[in-house]
Amino acid sequence: MTLCHRFSGARATPLNGGLQIAFCFSLFRLFDISEFPVAKIAGFPLTDPMTAFQRSVAFEDYRLDADMAELWKGERQIPLEPQVFDLMWYLVNNGDHIVSRDELIEHVWGGRIVSDAAISTRLNAVRTALDDDGKTQRLIRTIPRRGFRFVGQLIADEGKEGAADEAPGIQIAPPGPGAGIRYLRSFDGVHIAYEALGNGPPLMKAPNFLSHLELERTSPLWGHWVRELSRMRTLVRMDQRGNGLSDWDVENISFEAFVKDLLHVMDAMSIERAPILGLSQGGAIAARFAYEHPDRVSGLIIVGGYVAGWRRLGDQDQRKRREAMLELMGVGWGENNPAFRQVYSGLFIPGGTTEQLDWLNEMQRASTTPENAYRILNSFGDIDVRPELPDIDVPALIVHCRQDAMVPFEAGRQFALNLPDARLVTLEGQNHVLLEEDPGWPIFLSEVTAFLNRIG
Repeated sequence: MTLCHRFSGARATPLNGGLQIAFCFSLFRLFDISEFPVAKIAGFPLTDPMTAFQRSVAFEDYRLDADMAELWKGERQIPLEPQVFDLMWYLVNNGDHIVSRDELIEHVWGGRIVSDAAISTRLNAVRTALDDDGKTQRLIRTIPRRGFRFVGQLIADEGKEGAADEAPGIQIAPPGPGAGIRYLRSFDGVHIAYEALGNGPPLMKAPNFLSHLELERTSPLWGHWVRELSRMRTLVRMDQRGNGLSDWDVENISFEAFVKDLLHVMDAMSIERAPILGLSQGGAIAARFAYEHPDRVSGLIIVGGYVAGWRRLGDQDQRKRREAMLELMGVGWGENNPAFRQVYSGLFIPGGTTEQLDWLNEMQRASTTPENAYRILNSFGDIDVRPELPDIDVPALIVHCRQDAMVPFEAGRQFALNLPDARLVTLEGQNHVLLEEDPGWPIFLSEVTAFLNRIG
């Protein structure tokens, strides 16, 4: 069995602390193993071990040393069983994505059959060693039905050979192409997931409900949005708290919190000033943000938005319908319930294809819990940015479909009537989210391009 892989004729870099690394180094002195097959250590195929992973990684007060299979906190060593070390090492070095159960089994358990209980036991041991637990999930997050993710910030371990200038994992970086999903702690400690894609000046997208950064990139509902907008600018997206890849178990789900989260993402990305794109309730979030931070906003693009929620604008019948919808969500959200899917999807994308409707149904299950869906949508009912609009002195592009089945056209038109420098573009169609095949989609792209060119 090949235990290690030679590089530069000198040393090997271990990928797993549970191995006898010293034995591998001794082999290099005795034999020329350049003709051996590419090594595979604990499931890691190696071509250049030093570029694959660092031999030592650090975060907070912790340091993982793969040479010795040790975890240190400051000057104190924390004892770990070999497999617990392996699991911790793999999660920490793969913080750029959600690690699925199957991926863990392949790389940590070598593809053997492993029970969920065994994985949970090892994961709990990892968290305990890091003063973490399943409730706070400070460093190791569980993504329901998806897997696990290390959300700490790696730092260069200057005391070890081969420390990276930019360690893999969750870090703050300026906008750039393919920057990857990152996490930050917002004002109240909630982890907010965000991502920058594309090139050029930033275009911020305000948070909105039913988002999932990872799933949206290739979805039939949002994929064309991500693709086309990231061609224009560096598109910075975020998942709203309680939703998507951001924390689900949160105490504060409110309009004010959504606005503060947007500010924290801009600060984390070192974005001083940018246009903000707001879809649906994201339009009101963008408007409130522009009112509170006028120096940070160069323009507003509001699509399918509304100035006030259904409790503020709707009549008694409309409020009853909305309340009934909320109650239905509490029962049917995330379930494979055709009746519920027909009600919700019929409003969201009435012109959608079977593929798009099925994806939306899956998105419901993957994006949040029934309780959070209820809390988030309930909070939207109290939105009201009408008093602030006359004082928001930035250019604004307002886009709304005339027959929008989710948000009435008049609700969006109020933005254009009350913002000092706004232009209204009316599109034909019923879909709340513009689909790629909608006649209004190329018009929308043309209008956004012209608007961005105008504001610079």
